[in-house]
Amino acid sequence: MDKSALTRSIILQLEAELALQTEAAHGSREEATNEESRAEDKYDMRSQSAAYLAAGQAKLASEIADSIKAWNALTVRAFGPTEGIGAGALVTLEAGGREAAYLLGPQSGGREARDGDRVAVVITGSSPLGRQLLGRRVGDVVLIAGRLGPVPHTVASVE
Repeated sequence: MDKSALTRSIILQLEAELALQTEAAHGSREEATNEESRAEDKYDMRSQSAAYLAAGQAKLASEIADSIKAWNALTVRAFGPTEGIGAGALVTLEAGGREAAYLLGPQSGGREARDGDRVAVVITGSSPLGRQLLGRRVGDVVLIAGRLGPVPHTVASVE
């Protein structure tokens, strides 16, 4: 998998989400300040509700913008065969003959990054799996919670 393509995929997703949230925040702000939204009596909360919504959407847009900055600042580099896992690593875990790819990113954990038909799930160093992977090497084993208890997964590759 091409880590640069995966990183671009995440940034494009975030930029699309930022545009959507920014548009929604502007719409909510417009509704909150519109003359037609003025309270008709002391129990009419339309304007205030719209203002709360606009503030929440603006905050989310700011957080997404911060995520975009963090992803743009991430240095995409190759990891050596004996080097420990760190930010920017593309890790493949294997268990029971099945493999799963994870991209250790600065933010936006849980997103899926695509490179053609291959998919990597973004995890962060603060996630339970991310904390287990930091510093590990190829051949090390991590435990991932499963339905019947922890399942051992072997670090198959680190790119």
